[in-house]
Amino acid sequence: MENCIFCSIIEGKIPAEKLYEDDKVLAFNDVNSQAPEHFLVIPKEHIATPNDANDEALLGRLSMVASSIAKERGFSEKGYRLVMNCNSDGCQSVFHIHLHCLGGRQLSWPPG
Repeated sequence: MENCIFCSIIEGKIPAEKLYEDDKVLAFNDVNSQAPEHFLVIPKEHIATPNDANDEALLGRLSMVASSIAKERGFSEKGYRLVMNCNSDGCQSVFHIHLHCLGGRQLSWPPG
């Protein structure tokens, strides 16, 4: 997708601190971290919003990768939050679906 920052990261045109990569997904640290641990898991296929997603296995893969990284980084036992924003009211700022994983501290509720 033209002018998509996440597609540019996938293509290697923009550097990112990669945490995981396979043929379907990429995980990297969020440059605008909102918690001590904050990374994104994205599909390599450009899908603009969660409303456009139609691959249940791919969506599940995003969650499984996030969980695996949280375990590897040592904060899964204390807990973390997974968030996927959708469109303007959901505060989606990059229109390429992405799963946020936040942890490393007590998170507050409600989030918004």
